[in-house]
Amino acid sequence: MTTLPTEAAAPVVPATEPPAQGRPGPPKKPRLLGTTAWHVTALLICSVMIVPLLWMITIGLKSRTAVFDVPPKLLPTEWNWSNFVNGPEAIHFPRLLLNSTIITALSVFGGVMTSMMAGYALARLRFPGRKLWFYLFVGSMLLPGVVGLIPLFQLYKSIGWYDTWLPLIAPAFFGGNPLFIFLARQYFLAIPYSIDEAAKIDGAGHFRIFTSVMLPLTRPAWITMAILAFQASWNDFLNPLVYLYSAEKWPLSVGMASFISSFAGQTPDWSYYMATNLLYMLPPLIIFFAAQRYFIQGLGALGSTNQK
Repeated sequence: MTTLPTEAAAPVVPATEPPAQGRPGPPKKPRLLGTTAWHVTALLICSVMIVPLLWMITIGLKSRTAVFDVPPKLLPTEWNWSNFVNGPEAIHFPRLLLNSTIITALSVFGGVMTSMMAGYALARLRFPGRKLWFYLFVGSMLLPGVVGLIPLFQLYKSIGWYDTWLPLIAPAFFGGNPLFIFLARQYFLAIPYSIDEAAKIDGAGHFRIFTSVMLPLTRPAWITMAILAFQASWNDFLNPLVYLYSAEKWPLSVGMASFISSFAGQTPDWSYYMATNLLYMLPPLIIFFAAQRYFIQGLGALGSTNQK
């Protein structure tokens, strides 16, 4: 009887032990130290900006005499929440808040809309001298605003705009802001021209393309402009001080300065001032934190588009 040849036994390979679940890997001390150092550095940088704000809150809650305690105390011994009521009443805060809201809202709307229109024209329309106009807009950013202060004052006074809100609002509707025009043009250049061609095939004109197609696509850009324009108009002190004479027309920026000047010859009530100043700072902070995602996207577009 013959026997069938058997296959050679395959060499036995020792099975590797599967990695144990939850077994800690090798220590990553360099990476941990780098992350810790980064967080410590970020906290130190943030403290430079946060500590003054916390000190304002502390003074706003102190009494008038406790502000000058030596050594100064970080937390007040007596919490004076009435400062947030008595301080605004001293400068007629509701009236000044309404003035600032009207001036800022109209300035933001006019500046953003005209800048978006100019940016759309420079990026999407073909006309002679397009690049020259763009260079003029960008070059105008090199001129400080105070250069035209005296000529503009004489112009506004000659046409009867002195002691009105028009010098603070009307310029935003005539050209907008060169920085905003640059930002709008950069964002429009990133949008493919095929979108314009498809809209034109459907019978849309430039106004319809701009309002129905481009504005939704460039939302981060004009939200960024709105935030910057709000900050600039809300905190503008020089122009209202120059063009407005009547106290009932002042915005909050001038009203806060008059809060200190009204105590001529005596020590100002710093607790009232700090409490009122915190209320004055609140609207810009709320708007910035509510739209900071679009703000970062809008600024990030400056380096992500190609010049055409």
